[in-house]
Amino acid sequence: MGQPRIFVDVRLGPGAQFSLDPDAAQHVGKALRLKTGDTITVFDGRGGEYDAILTRMDKEHVDVKTAAFRDVERESPVDVGLVQGLPEADKMDLIIQKSVELGVAWIQPIVCDRSVVRLSAERAARRESHWRRVAVAACEQSGRNRVPEVRPTLGFLAWIALPSEATRLMLSPLAEPLASRSAPTGPMELLIGPEGGLSDRERDLAQSRGFESAGLGPRVLRTETAPLAALSVINALWGDLSS
Repeated sequence: MGQPRIFVDVRLGPGAQFSLDPDAAQHVGKALRLKTGDTITVFDGRGGEYDAILTRMDKEHVDVKTAAFRDVERESPVDVGLVQGLPEADKMDLIIQKSVELGVAWIQPIVCDRSVVRLSAERAARRESHWRRVAVAACEQSGRNRVPEVRPTLGFLAWIALPSEATRLMLSPLAEPLASRSAPTGPMELLIGPEGGLSDRERDLAQSRGFESAGLGPRVLRTETAPLAALSVINALWGDLSS
């Protein structure tokens, strides 16, 4: 087992001294039962990671000091973002967690015609804050040193009106296989509908804005399965799962 990894919202540098936030301090002290003098790994989302020595611990505080820096990157060579129709219950947590593990560059939640979940501005802000914490935890677990952006939730029409130069794909069991496509020459954008999929209106609008259909076999995948399968195939074909 390697050193525990902790994301810190502090700009790091050699010899930096700071206190962990309360949640991280509790995790280090109570869950991991580390002691003064032990070493953890910290990263600030800007690239690379530091060894950090626990210099002081009490019931409420954990102070650390950075030591050796490692200029290591574990980002996928394929820049692929996920546009995800809001699913029911806590499925979005799973989608974000596993997508981050699979190397997604960013995640854009959208409200689609068939989305059961409808969020007020206040609830959306709370959910987005929670989803960002899920993304951070997935980076801590998977070794990523850059935290993918979880963007503010948008309605489908507001999102589809935004400009994009990416290769844009949406899944369909009737389309040509994703594996038959040529390797992308730039960023990719993957559109996944909620339960029940995209409506005909949304598919037509997406096609008019440059989205092409791609297949992952003849079976219909759940909304929480589709992005994970697609990201796995993309990275197996053109990313770091192929090496």
